[in-house]
Amino acid sequence: MNEKTPLRQVLDLLDLEQIEENIFRGASPKDRVQRVFGGQVLGQALVAAARTVEARLCHSLHAYFLRAGDPKVPILYEVDRSRDGTSFTSRRVAAIQHGRPIFTLEASFQRDEPGYDHQFEMPQAPAPETLASEEELRAKVMHRLPEELRAWFSRPRPIELRPVDPRGYFAPEKRAPREMLWIRAVAPLPDDPALHQCLLAYASDMSLLETGLLPHGIGWFDNKVQMASLDHAMWFHRPFRMDEWLLYVQDSPSTSGARSFNRGLLYTRDGRLAACVTQEGLMRPRRDGTKQD
Repeated sequence: MNEKTPLRQVLDLLDLEQIEENIFRGASPKDRVQRVFGGQVLGQALVAAARTVEARLCHSLHAYFLRAGDPKVPILYEVDRSRDGTSFTSRRVAAIQHGRPIFTLEASFQRDEPGYDHQFEMPQAPAPETLASEEELRAKVMHRLPEELRAWFSRPRPIELRPVDPRGYFAPEKRAPREMLWIRAVAPLPDDPALHQCLLAYASDMSLLETGLLPHGIGWFDNKVQMASLDHAMWFHRPFRMDEWLLYVQDSPSTSGARSFNRGLLYTRDGRLAACVTQEGLMRPRRDGTKQD
């Protein structure tokens, strides 16, 4: 039997099982051992909400991460059909494990309609084909990792990232909290626009929070900081495909009080602003090597 590709695994994660009206069940990857990836819960919750809406796409979502998810047990998603209006539909979703909510989401859906149109212009960026892939960048530092981390660090991924100015993995130089990278799914996807929104929600949590580390010279493998997503908001503006390149323009206007605030704009390759993201995350210095809630 052929093994599933990483992208197929993510699409399967997003294909929730409906176990009752307004109640869905999602699984986690078997290779997760500590906690569920925040983008997974975000994407699955948006799938649950979208499954209860017809002929309308999400235009905004607001979410809070309440507790770390347990990857060893399923996640139940309970949808509250808050409102079905003429133009807009509202949904609330609670993700539940061990009898307690670990995540909440509110999402609004809108029927397609015309209106005024303007946007920020896309900044100039090198074409993704001219940039090193994340796989190539990781290969260059593989020899510096402990043996037990190499398989995890080198594993194939469902979303390809190509940073314009790659950050260092070890003791990077301090720089302004701004970053641009191209992202896309690693293989073609079905045409369903809702699926592309859910997959973008999944991917939007991959690199945004780390933008707040850039002014502090902290790398991925520095044991100096405890990080976790606290909340996440997205607005979908224009049609896009996740199997085509999107430029993810990120910045971190402020980090204080052990929290980092981060923003992102996602542009299609032809310059259309497809979506905007904001996120606040825990960014707590480690002083004694222990974690706190």
